This record gives sequence, structure tokens and C-alpha cells, in this order.
Amino acid sequence: MNSGMVTSAYIVAAILFILSLSGLSKQETARRGNLFGMVGMGIAIVATILGRDVTSYGLLIIMMAIGGSIGAYLATRVEMTQMPELVAILHSFVGLAAVLVGFASYLDPDLQLEGSAHTIHNVEVYLGILIGALTFTGSVIAWGKLNGKIGSAALMLPNRHLLNLGIGVICLILLFIFLGAGKGAGTFILVVMTLLAFAFGVHMVMSIGGADMPVVISMLNSYSGWAAAATGFMLSNDLLIIVGALVGSSGAILSYIMCRAMNRKFLSVIAGGFGNTSTGGGGAADGEQGEAVPTSAEELAMQLSDASEVVIVPGYGMAVAHAQHPVSELTKQLRDKGVNVRFAIHPVAGRMPGHMNVLLAEANVPYDIVLEMDEINEELSDVDVVIVIGANDIVNPSALDNPDSPIAGMPVLEVWNANSVIVSKRGMATGYAGVENPLFFKDNTRMLFGDAKDSVNEILKHL
Repeated sequence: MNSGMVTSAYIVAAILFILSLSGLSKQETARRGNLFGMVGMGIAIVATILGRDVTSYGLLIIMMAIGGSIGAYLATRVEMTQMPELVAILHSFVGLAAVLVGFASYLDPDLQLEGSAHTIHNVEVYLGILIGALTFTGSVIAWGKLNGKIGSAALMLPNRHLLNLGIGVICLILLFIFLGAGKGAGTFILVVMTLLAFAFGVHMVMSIGGADMPVVISMLNSYSGWAAAATGFMLSNDLLIIVGALVGSSGAILSYIMCRAMNRKFLSVIAGGFGNTSTGGGGAADGEQGEAVPTSAEELAMQLSDASEVVIVPGYGMAVAHAQHPVSELTKQLRDKGVNVRFAIHPVAGRMPGHMNVLLAEANVPYDIVLEMDEINEELSDVDVVIVIGANDIVNPSALDNPDSPIAGMPVLEVWNANSVIVSKRGMATGYAGVENPLFFKDNTRMLFGDAKDSVNEILKHL
């Protein structure tokens, strides 16, 4: 395939990627958006393989078969609840690929550049490895936090901000030294910088508390995009540059949306976000909570039968219990009885942006009854029953009432304004941010203890 045909294929693939992003912006078109993305990636891969730069087809086919088989095997074993950590670990692969391509490009004996072209290429190599390295280790730590192998609490090292700043300054100084160094010294500098970037990625994510993990995921998504774009510049591959820029910019925009949804500044998240309870935790209100009042599935079934307006707030607990299908069946039965059932989705519910939307779509919950926080918050005072299933921090009134709370200022679903609130939880444990929730002790709140799936099935039985 000549260069003109490859370029044309890349243009078609780039258009499909843009259409994919556009489709993913709405639930109704998300499936079509995914299809556009897959077709575009297929075209890009075929065009790259058939390009003039590829000569060792045997080795390439073997590597693709190994990688594709591993990916397909793992994908079939991933539960919907594991999607956040899957996304995180995939980001790490992109970062590691950028590091390896950067070293390979720098050490390529066939690459002969002079003057400004040589300097520009070295800057591309340096930045690609830097971004890729911190993306790799940061994503691995995020994966560990999301699947519970690493604690969700923020790591609060002494002078942690100066530590991050110091690593950044050293990497900047090394860049200028690297640009004037020979191949041997330059390789050594790249190795030192890579190790520093690895350390920075670990510390950056370790210092971020649990409730900020959705921002971390979108932030690492952005980093992986910029790493891919840098790789594209190194390889003079226009499609990689375009795709990297699309992923990087969309991830940055998503990070901004997440921070705005939590009333946070992006830099404050990087410096160590929610979940840091070392400065007083939930404040003085923690000692004045009162007593939680339990209820039963039978009582709730009777309450739902008499209700006209019901709102369901899903959280990560629903995902862990695999309760989305019973919840969908509960919704169907209530709607058949004439009850107006809607879902309220907080922007950071679950462990990644859109996590709850994906789970509900998998369970065939109609898109038109799944509403965002801003769409439904003002209407909660007119709701008869709100059922909170496995959510905690996103319905915590401390965010509005307690300025000393670690989640102070975070917009939340104001479910306590409803006539009655039912919270389905296994116990009285705090949420991912480690903050006590006064909602559990309010006069209009009842606790339905137990596994979410079992509880909803019990409600269906009595309904």
C-alpha cells in the first residue's frame, strides 16, 4: 500500500474516531459510537500493517496473535464491576508503550537527524517517555486502589508538595542537559528521568484519596492520550498524533467536568484530594449522629406500592452486589403499577465517570428515566420514596452542612429532602472517602441492611 492510500485510510479512521466520541456523548448513540471506534481502529491497524515501513510480517503476526488472545481472554472474564480497574490498567499499557517506543526511537541507529530536527526529535522522545512513565505507574497504582489491593486512603508524606515540585524541577533540568548530551550520556539521562517519572506517578496517585478516583481515571486517560500523541510525533505517524490529541483533550475536559461536579480544583486533586481525614475527619458532628432505624423488605414493598414518585440512587455497592438486574425488574414492576420511577446519577457515582450509566444500560433500564444530578436535585422534595442502593459519599449532607468535612463543598444528591429515604447497605461502614454519613440518622431515613441484590429480590417477592 503506497503512502497516499495509507494517508487516506488514516483520514477515514480519524473521522470515525471523531464520530465515535460524538456518539459516546449520549446514551442513545453510545453503541453506535463504539462501533465507529472499532471500525476506525480496524482500518488504522490494517493500513499500518500494509504500509511500507512494515517488513517483518511474521514477527508482527505472532505478536498480534499473542496480545490479541490475552486481551480477548481477559475481556471475557471482566465483570461490569471491574470496568474501572480495567480502564486503569489499559492506560498503563499505553504509558509503557510510549516509554518503550521512546527508547527505541532514540536508540535507532538508522535515524539520522541534524540541527533543529534532531533537537525537536529529542524533545519529543523526552516528553513522550516522561508522560508515558508517570502514566504507567500512576495507572498501576490506580488499578490497585480500585480493586482493593491498595488502600484507598491518601498517602500523606511530609512535604509531599515539595517532593512533587522537586521531581518536576529535576526533570526540567535534565531535559536541557539531555539536549546537549551525546548518545551514551543521553541514554543514561533518559533512564534517570524515567525512574523519577515512575516515582512521581506512584506518589501522585497514592496521595489522592478514594473519593477523587473518578477524576484520577479521567486524568490518566488524558495523560495516556498525550503520551500517544508524543509517540506519534516520534514515529511521524499522523493518525497517532490525531488520536492522541483526541484522547488527551477529551480526558482533560472530562477531568474538568468531574472537578466541577465535586467543586474541586484540578491542582488540589493532584495535591491530594478527598479522603484525607487527617485534619479532623468529619468534624464535630460525628459524635452527635443519633441512632439509625432499620426497616424490612416487606415494609418497603408496602411503602413502594403506595407511592406515586420513586427515585433510585445507585452506587458502587449496587455494582459489587450485581444488583442492577433485580433493580431493573423492580423498576419495571413499579412502572407497571403506575409509579413514576426515575434514577438519579451523581457525576462521580461508582469508581469512574459513567459507571452507573453503563450498569443500568446493561440491565436494560430505559435511558429516558436515568437523570443526572442537576436534572433531578430540585425535584427530590416532591418524591415519596428515595431508595439509595450502595451509595454513600454522593448522598452525604456533610458536604453541604459541615465545612470541616473532607468532602465539604462537593455537590451531592439532596435525597434527605424527599418524604422518605431508604438506604440499602450491608452495614454502617463509611464510604470510599472514609467520611461518616449523617443521612443514616435522619428522622425520615430507614436502613435496609443486607446484600443489595438479596434485598431487592426480597422486595420483589413481597411486592
